Amino acid sequence: MRAAASISLLLLLLGLGLSLAAPAEVAEIDVFAAASLTEALEEIAAAYEKLGGGKVVLNLGASSTLARQIQEGAPADLFFSADEAKMASLEQQGLILKETRRSLLSNTLVVVVPADSNLEIGSARDLATPKVRALAVAEPQSVPAGIYAKEYLISQKLWSQILDKVIPTENVRAALSAVESGNVDAGIVYKTDAAISKRVKIAYEVPAAEGPKISYPVAVLAGSEKAGSRQNVAARKFLAYLESPAALDVFRRYGFLVTSR
Repeated sequence: MRAAASISLLLLLLGLGLSLAAPAEVAEIDVFAAASLTEALEEIAAAYEKLGGGKVVLNLGASSTLARQIQEGAPADLFFSADEAKMASLEQQGLILKETRRSLLSNTLVVVVPADSNLEIGSARDLATPKVRALAVAEPQSVPAGIYAKEYLISQKLWSQILDKVIPTENVRAALSAVESGNVDAGIVYKTDAAISKRVKIAYEVPAAEGPKISYPVAVLAGSEKAGSRQNVAARKFLAYLESPAALDVFRRYGFLVTSR
């Protein structure tokens, strides 16, 4: 009996020891982010998880689509938009924690053509010539990359001239894919998108002085606060990591312009 009791006590102590030694559960973070951030955020999230920061689940797509999902109640902890308008709309509805909002990155627009194309684009005006029959652009009414492209072309007094050639796509990565496949003659995407593809080449880069002001704001969502303090703390920690030198170096390597101070 004593032996059996001793064994039971030993097993109990071992069980307690294992429980005490087990690491505390870390909250999973749901991050809704613009499609143009895909590769950079995948690398950053993997590094963050290795550091023990918790699992980061990425939902990537057009900022307009993601903002609508958040408005409809989709569970999310962090929103990383490709423009200020989508973030401002969520802030007006009380769906983000205002004090956590900041602009972290910027970008530039480029005109890309298939890698094997002989098409030369010396200026934006070439897009209005017959040599460009179809131009892929992210949806210009709602998707940031498309809105930026339209804004730029309007400033150059070209929008009305090329409107019939525009092939609107779901997001900027879809515009890139259309060019990669050769289904269009050219496309307007972010410079960072062009950099990750070997199937396109940059035919023309929009000068910084002429291009629209591109801003990528990020903020913790109010839903994380409602989900509990542990979830809110986890979201804030990942936001802090996004501003760390290690993360900002990754963004720079992918071609983003860092605006965070």
